[in-house]
Amino acid sequence: MDCIHIRDLEIWAKHGVYPEENTLGQKFVVSADLYLDVRRAGMEDELELSVDYGAVCHRIKQFMEEHTCKLLEAVAERLAACLLRELPVEKVRLELKKPWAPVGLPLDTVSVEVERSWHRVYIALGSNIGDSRANLNFAVERLSHTAGCRMGRVSEYVVTKPYGVTDQPDFLNGALELYTLFTPQELLEVLHGIEAGAGRERILRWGPRTLDLDILFYDDLVMDTEELIIPHIEIALRDFVLAPMDEIAPGHVHPVHHRTIRDLYRDLVEKQGRAEEQ
Repeated sequence: MDCIHIRDLEIWAKHGVYPEENTLGQKFVVSADLYLDVRRAGMEDELELSVDYGAVCHRIKQFMEEHTCKLLEAVAERLAACLLRELPVEKVRLELKKPWAPVGLPLDTVSVEVERSWHRVYIALGSNIGDSRANLNFAVERLSHTAGCRMGRVSEYVVTKPYGVTDQPDFLNGALELYTLFTPQELLEVLHGIEAGAGRERILRWGPRTLDLDILFYDDLVMDTEELIIPHIEIALRDFVLAPMDEIAPGHVHPVHHRTIRDLYRDLVEKQGRAEEQ
C-alpha cells in the first residue's frame, strides 16, 4: 500500500485534563501517514487522483482547534475517524505529541499513536415475520446512514426454507458488503440495535424473527469468543447464506476453509442434489 507522510505539523490547541489546558491551550505536534493507492496519480500527474496533503494539514489544524478533549487518546481516535470518513484513504496512522505535558518532570514529549482503517465486512440478513422485504430494507437503510459505515454491494433477496426449527414460515434472506470503522464487537452492538428497532425479540434459537443480522466475515479475521464467532459458524452448510454471498462476493476466500464462496456454494448444491436423488 502506498503512503503519504505528514511529519511534525505544529498546532496550538486546547486539549488536556487540567482546566488551564482547555482555556490557555498549548502546542501539539501531529504526524500522519495516509495509506492509499497513488498509482493513477503518479501515472497521470493529477492531484484529484491522490490526496492534497496541504488541504489535509489545514483540516487537521481545523479539527484540533475546533474540538476540546481531555485525553490525547480521544483526540487521536476522533481525528483518525474524521480523516477516514473525509479522505479517499484506506488506513491512517496518527501520532499526536504533547511537548509541554504538565507532568512536573523534565521530558522531551508525550505522545499517543493510533492506526485505524476501513474493514470489509459481509453481513447476512434474514426475516420471516411481518413484511420481510421491508424489514431487510430497513436494515440496509439504517446501516447506510450509520456513521462509520459505508455500504458496498447488496444482494437480491431470496426465499429460503427455515433452518434448524423447520415448523415456521419461509425466510427472506440476503447478504450485503459493508465497510466499517467499527471493531467486530462494536459492529455487533450496532446490528443488535437495528434488530431491536425492527422489533426483534430473542426467544427461540433458529426461531421466527422480524430481522436477523449476522456478521459472516470481517476482513480475514478468525475469532471465537462467547459473544461472537467469526467467520460465522456453518456458512458452508447454509444455502441461504451462500446463495446471496455468491452473488456479491463469489471470489471471497473463507479464512478457515481456504476456499472461495463460489466453490463452497457449488459443493453444497451438489450435495443437496445427491441427497434428493437418494
